[in-house]
Amino acid sequence: MDVPLWAWAVTVGVILVMLAVDYVGHVRSPHEPTLRESAWWSAGYVGVAVLFGAIVWAVWGSTYGGEYFAGYITEKSLSVDNLFVFVLIMASFRVPRLYQQKVLLIGITIALVLRTVFIFVGAALIENLSWIFYVFGAFLLWTAWSQIRSGSSDDDEEYQENAALRLTRRLLPTTDDYVGDKMTVNVDGRRFMTPMLIVMVAIGTADIIFAVDSIPAIFGLTQETYLVFAANAFSLLGLRQLFFLIDGLLDKLVYLSYGLGAILGFIGVKLVIHALHTNEVPFINGGEHVTAVPEITTPVSLGFIVLTLLLTTVLSLRRTRRDERVALSEATSAREATLGVQDGPEGTIGDAGRTDGADR
Repeated sequence: MDVPLWAWAVTVGVILVMLAVDYVGHVRSPHEPTLRESAWWSAGYVGVAVLFGAIVWAVWGSTYGGEYFAGYITEKSLSVDNLFVFVLIMASFRVPRLYQQKVLLIGITIALVLRTVFIFVGAALIENLSWIFYVFGAFLLWTAWSQIRSGSSDDDEEYQENAALRLTRRLLPTTDDYVGDKMTVNVDGRRFMTPMLIVMVAIGTADIIFAVDSIPAIFGLTQETYLVFAANAFSLLGLRQLFFLIDGLLDKLVYLSYGLGAILGFIGVKLVIHALHTNEVPFINGGEHVTAVPEITTPVSLGFIVLTLLLTTVLSLRRTRRDERVALSEATSAREATLGVQDGPEGTIGDAGRTDGADR
């Protein structure tokens, strides 16, 4: 894929403009976004991402267009998993709803910068170390198993501060309470951080941890650095609006971990097959390519990802509705039983009296 320098410049420019719109139009005046506002802005960001994909399809062909869409959809679906952690972080730090937009936006900006570094490092590894696909594939298979295991666990998750956050707290003085949306404040001539800055670091570093599996995943779908960068950037930029849009729906996606595990496992297998086709490792088939199993094509990858996400969503919503009906039925039965106990003594006495009278 031959991407001229001006195409890179235009893409980066569009991303910077989108960030500027967020900073100037949303964060400057703290407010809690409505569902309608979040829906419109989410649709706008998705529209920009789809338009970009259409341009890639038209200019560079369906192969690269398909790779971009497969990468974007995968990154977007993995970002939903990020939102679960963001919710835990927000709750743990008791971030006022009014300031959550700013926290998310700055945290996402930090993640975007650091992910870009990850992407170029990953591209350099792929360019120089053909066996890295074995490592990426094995890591994704392990991550897929971890996702599936976490989905089968009934334990309530709690947010655990990572090492970077603990080090920040240890080295820098921090206020106990929020001071509006300020990140630092001067107290008696001494500069303190506020919990606002701490939670931004938490969001940014948490997303970097997620990048450890999402970057290898997208490299399993395309080895074009330009497409990897664009797919990551567009999926991250809409994350703030997506948070407020589906905040209340996250608990309904009960099978999300299984779906993401299936996708990561699929891409892990795809990477291992690709590694075998380009094999140069001496102790595997004498350093010769292994082509017994055909490589998985981009249309197959895209179809599997879309079908898995659709099936995961449908089954999750069905399970949620069923659980809600069961809970409602149990609550109704409990209420009727309570009312029956309250009315019971009078009715029982009356019946007993009639019985006693008949006996006499």
